[in-house]
Amino acid sequence: MKEVVLTVLENKRVGLDTYLLRCQGDTSEVSAPGQFSELKLEHYYLRRPLSNHDVKKGEISFLYKVLGQGTLALTKYEKGSLIPTLMGLGNGFDTSKAEKPLLIGGGIGIAPLYHLAKEFLKQGKKPIILLGFKTKEEVIYEEEFKAFGEVYITTDDGSYGRKGNPVSFLKENQLNYDYYYACGPQVMLKFLSQSFRNGEVSLEARMGCGFGACMGCSIETKNGPKRVCKEGPVFEASEVNL
Repeated sequence: MKEVVLTVLENKRVGLDTYLLRCQGDTSEVSAPGQFSELKLEHYYLRRPLSNHDVKKGEISFLYKVLGQGTLALTKYEKGSLIPTLMGLGNGFDTSKAEKPLLIGGGIGIAPLYHLAKEFLKQGKKPIILLGFKTKEEVIYEEEFKAFGEVYITTDDGSYGRKGNPVSFLKENQLNYDYYYACGPQVMLKFLSQSFRNGEVSLEARMGCGFGACMGCSIETKNGPKRVCKEGPVFEASEVNL
């Protein structure tokens, strides 16, 4: 963990209430896809945890959705703005577990899967990518993910792609994978982990410190209480009680 000062390069709207924040700064603390960062915004006491969306040497991006006052305030940060940020937080996805990876994202949960897909491609593994959204209007990053592998899209109302959600799609279709990596709404992860045990899920929780000191983000697992910010946010699907 390290605090760095990020400089905003770009902060643009890319979808319905969804923004891409691209920043310049020291990214040396980021060691795995699936980790997160905590951004210190002006006039807010608690930092805002955001999944690392894309990471390059000296540059990091965050894909975020406006869900409250904090993320709304973040949309106001313009090019050149400075954001004190804790980097290298949490444990990421273990890419060694898959030879034929399946990436599953629900809504804004697709954010950390972009970095993960890039990492798999570097390893010579072409992932299958399954993305779920509520409606056609919320679908984003379909073309970007096609650069990494075969992409399937579901929408709850059937207005785009396959009607349903990623869990129902998996139950109805045979995909050639040996291990999955998922991030999205808790209800999706709950039914996914109940039906398909061979995978990892990235969880969200309200966080105070973001590095394991306050215990505010603890969840129950089959191995006792664990902190989402420290032992997670990535857990084995068979371990969590959702």
